[in-house]
Amino acid sequence: MSGIEFPTRGLYAITDGALHSGEALERAVLDAISGGARVIQYRDKSADGDRRRAEAVMLVRACRRRGVPLIVNDDVELALRSDADGVHLGRDDASLPAARSRLGGQRIIGVSCYNQVERAVAAQRGGADYVAFGSMFSSTTKPGAERADIATLVAARTRIHLPIVAIGGITPRNGASLLDAGVDLLAVVSGVFGHGDPAAAARRYARLFARQAMDEES
Repeated sequence: MSGIEFPTRGLYAITDGALHSGEALERAVLDAISGGARVIQYRDKSADGDRRRAEAVMLVRACRRRGVPLIVNDDVELALRSDADGVHLGRDDASLPAARSRLGGQRIIGVSCYNQVERAVAAQRGGADYVAFGSMFSSTTKPGAERADIATLVAARTRIHLPIVAIGGITPRNGASLLDAGVDLLAVVSGVFGHGDPAAAARRYARLFARQAMDEES
């Protein structure tokens, strides 16, 4: 465990096992970090446990060299075995108390809240490190995902003091509206890893945060 903290703003890039594996996955992740990704989530839905463990360990090492946290999607035990910096939990995964008990107080735990502010409030009360809302827009990664709306983000911002992540169909064109609503991090899968140049794709998202910072200073 590295002690790397979860960032308060920036691009949250999520891998897709259908797009990259093995050394190509590591290269894509390092490119995304070079382009400005502040968090990497390892997401692979395959049943190949040996592959998933080997890739998670590989990415933990790669991200640690860059000072970027590596979060494992869904799987608390894989997060432990790979020495990842944390885990992200959906409604069908381990409960937040169970994950915290297993991982200890130093690892990062994020919770999917879909379109439910009260779920985010409960996660905050239960010791989560960040909460995520979405799908915000139509998503090729999860076309049938429950949709969230801007009003939910605005309401959440008044009650949530943790970093807020938005996910689902986010592009460099529509991402600014989410930042304006109070989102801290934009989570992207195919928008980064579905491109032939993940570094260039990540830079397009990173510019949104740079522009927001300039607007806040002006």
